[in-house]
Amino acid sequence: MSTVDHNLVVNYDHAMSKLRYKIIINPTAGRGHGERIIPAVTGSLNKYGLDFDLVRSLYPGHTIELAAEAAVSGFDVVVGVGGDGTANEVINGLILAGAAEQLDIAMGVIGAGRGNDFAFGMEIPEDVDKACQILAANQRKTIDIGVVYGDQFATPRHFGNSLGIGFDAVVTMEALKVTWLSGVPNYLLAVLKTVFLYYKAPQVELRYDNEQMVLPALMISVMNGRRQGGTFYMTPDAKNDDGLFDLCIVHEVSKPRIFSLVPRFLKGTQFSQKEVQLQQAGHVKLTALLGVLPAHMDGEIISSDATELEIKLLPRCLQVICPE
Repeated sequence: MSTVDHNLVVNYDHAMSKLRYKIIINPTAGRGHGERIIPAVTGSLNKYGLDFDLVRSLYPGHTIELAAEAAVSGFDVVVGVGGDGTANEVINGLILAGAAEQLDIAMGVIGAGRGNDFAFGMEIPEDVDKACQILAANQRKTIDIGVVYGDQFATPRHFGNSLGIGFDAVVTMEALKVTWLSGVPNYLLAVLKTVFLYYKAPQVELRYDNEQMVLPALMISVMNGRRQGGTFYMTPDAKNDDGLFDLCIVHEVSKPRIFSLVPRFLKGTQFSQKEVQLQQAGHVKLTALLGVLPAHMDGEIISSDATELEIKLLPRCLQVICPE
């Protein structure tokens, strides 16, 4: 078997394979977990007889370029090996290449990040061999994708799992700062820090479909998936192919009350509480009347000081390989 060079694309040709797979690995995902699992990934892909090219992403945004290039070069499946940020870049690359109009192109996922919430929403296990077996089976589901427009970034961005505004965006910022802790403990520590850093909610005008409300919003999560941060079930009943976002809307509460709500988000039982609302919509617009709107998308910060965000749902526009 050929060895994998740190910077070069490696070709594996299997005459019996019918599909061509582009494997894009983020070596820094999961504090270097992406790099460490390369032998397991290549071993399993060979085990299942897949025809694939493997390449590492080298910088933020590189996976977008690689995914778009793979799509227009005739690959049938583009696989992101990494966390939610890697999956997000594959989505953006495929959309950029016109995959929404070419439903013969599919996305694949092998989770190697801190949260792997997109993979979780697609029911793809974290076990590398099982994830590769799913790729080989080539069962596909066509899912919705979200697109966000904002006054602080020039081009729209697409997301597969979630867009969070307010408290959860600041949690993401704090989690990214912690380099000595990973996974769920990292996010829980970030929650504790954020409670003391971010306690004054912005006054927000929220429009969704034909509804409108004004509220001091601790947090508004626009969900296509069910989970964020590897452990917080923001909208546990959300479906990523029903043509609707699930909105988790949390009104401003006291610091002690935030602590009492956190265990409910860990279980997905928060909607029984009066300060938390669930709504569904295909079009959402947020305007900060007082304060700003820190925002993250699939676990990556897209703005720290937006004042307007508009989010639209693109129904059933991307195929993803997942369990039958």
